[in-house]
Order: sequence, then structure tokens, then C-alpha cells
Amino acid sequence: MDYQKNSMSRIADKVGKLPVGLRSRVLSLLFGRLVPFLATSGLRFEQVDHTKLTVSIRNQRKVQNHIKGVHAAAMALLAETASGFVVGMNVPDDKLMLLKSMKVNYTKRSQGDMRAVATLSDAQIRDLYHIDKGETLVEVTVTDESGESPIQCEMVWVWIPKKRPQ
Repeated sequence: MDYQKNSMSRIADKVGKLPVGLRSRVLSLLFGRLVPFLATSGLRFEQVDHTKLTVSIRNQRKVQNHIKGVHAAAMALLAETASGFVVGMNVPDDKLMLLKSMKVNYTKRSQGDMRAVATLSDAQIRDLYHIDKGETLVEVTVTDESGESPIQCEMVWVWIPKKRPQ
């Protein structure tokens, strides 16, 4: 599939030309400027492309709950960020994307650092390119250091034209 470039994918392309050891840090910094709250969260962008995006968070004091695990809100942020940025890699610049709904079920206690992987199908990406206004359920899997999924998520994203009809 031919992927169309937008402002976010152009940033990722430029960062992709940097040495491997710098990419995650630079992507996290630049994407943190797009969404200022991310700069405070400690999220790290590991893999960024049009169909798959991976974000991680370390289990460190600033994101911990009272039992020294990653806080529930930080886990939800991890899933929301991965799903939102994979949509963001594909939504045309003349459209605005918004989270419509987020369902997070906490199924077990997490262990250690966490990672979220969000994916889009080619059909979902085609819809983003060709439908002016729509919504899509983004598949996102969150795992902890044990490889288990302590949360199950459903993230529904919508897109609309930036300019309102006259």
C-alpha cells in the first residue's frame, strides 16, 4: 500500500535517518512537543510506522501506584498514546483526530515495565485517507515485563475535517 505523508509521518521519517541509538529519545522529545502532556509522562516511542506503533513506560517512581506498580492511569495513557499516534501517522493534515471512547479493563496486577503495541490494517488506513469523517477501533495490546497483558483495551478514534462546513 502507498502511504500518504502527513506532518507526523514526515517527523518520523526524518528521525528514522538518525543513528538507531538516538531515534527513540528524539521521537519521544518531538512527539512530546506535539502533545505537551506526553513530555511529563516518561513514555518512550520505540517503533513508529504507518501500521504499527510501539510505546513503552518504565516502572519508575513518578508513574507508580501505592503498591509500586505502574499506575492505572499511566497504563491507560500508554494504550491511548500508542493507538492515537498510529492513527496520527495516517490521518491527513486537513483532518482532526479525536479519541471518542476508551475502555480499559484491569485484569491482573502488572509486573515491571510496560509496552503497548497498536496496529492498523490497510483497510483502516484507506478509510482515513478516503472518508472525510469516520471512526475506527484501534487494536492495542499492553504487556508487562512478564509478557502478560494486565489490561485489555478498546480505543475508538474519530476523524473529522479541520475546517467546518460553511
